[in-house]
Amino acid sequence: MATEAPALPAGLTKGKRPPGLIADRGFRVLALLAGLTVLVILALIAIYTTREAWPWFSAERLGIFSDNWDPAHNQFGAGGLIYGTLLVAGVAVLLSLPISVGIALFVTDVAPQRIRRPIVYTVDLLAAIPSVVYGLWALFVLAEPLANLFQSLSDATAGIPILKTLFANPSASGKSFMTAGIIVAIMITPIITSITREVYSTVPASQKEAALALGATRWEMIRGAVFPHSRSGMVAGTMIGLGRAMGETIAIALVVGASPRITANILGPGDTLASIIANQFGEASGTHRAALIGCGVVLFAITIVISMAARAVVSRADRRSAGTA
Repeated sequence: MATEAPALPAGLTKGKRPPGLIADRGFRVLALLAGLTVLVILALIAIYTTREAWPWFSAERLGIFSDNWDPAHNQFGAGGLIYGTLLVAGVAVLLSLPISVGIALFVTDVAPQRIRRPIVYTVDLLAAIPSVVYGLWALFVLAEPLANLFQSLSDATAGIPILKTLFANPSASGKSFMTAGIIVAIMITPIITSITREVYSTVPASQKEAALALGATRWEMIRGAVFPHSRSGMVAGTMIGLGRAMGETIAIALVVGASPRITANILGPGDTLASIIANQFGEASGTHRAALIGCGVVLFAITIVISMAARAVVSRADRRSAGTA
């Protein structure tokens, strides 16, 4: 026989509200507004820049991907700029990622305690140096030695089928895709290192000790315990570094050579989306100005696509790890 539920005490249904209820609701509203603010800002950036760049999009259409950037003849194909942006960012990540991972592993799992803190402080200090300082240092200190190195590399690989194309006709001034990639690699190494180090430090000590207790070497412990646990964080740190590399402006503008083109020669001069905006926006007008703003829109879209791809890779890896577990 069904019975009625007992009535709640009067103190739970009547009287004043709990003192934390209003504060909790207020915090929830503020958190929601903070989250929506990010989306609103992104939407406003996309809408405004697209509207300003629409004359270029409507005039060039698919021609925006052609390699014919020539403001003097009213031609604004950004294919060479997109290529240069991806090439410089790719070179920077390829050079920076192994070094960053090595530094992070050394600090978290290898280095004695007394030298860990100075290394961490030094890495953080490198991240705080302005990009223009890196660019000026590369322009006045690295450019000439790199030009000599590039020439020697080109001479040494002149008879090798693929390498002779990659390293042919090096820039005499040292300004090139490779120089820009090297300087950007130095700039993003502290960022990737800091994020990766924090991720490695979250690996439970019990997992490391269990691997070592089973007879694993230090490298086997890192490969079997540290890397699987830190995969998502490593990808996130790499994507943040890649985003910084793709959006870097002043340092690249000083050392890339200002020659928008698609070429397999990575030792020759080039240009990127961000650097050409910095170099030409002050004197641009009309379609030229719309094209430069459109370059910013294209860079924004590329960054979003790469971030989404990275998130998909992380999600797939997480599902695979959950399935194997």
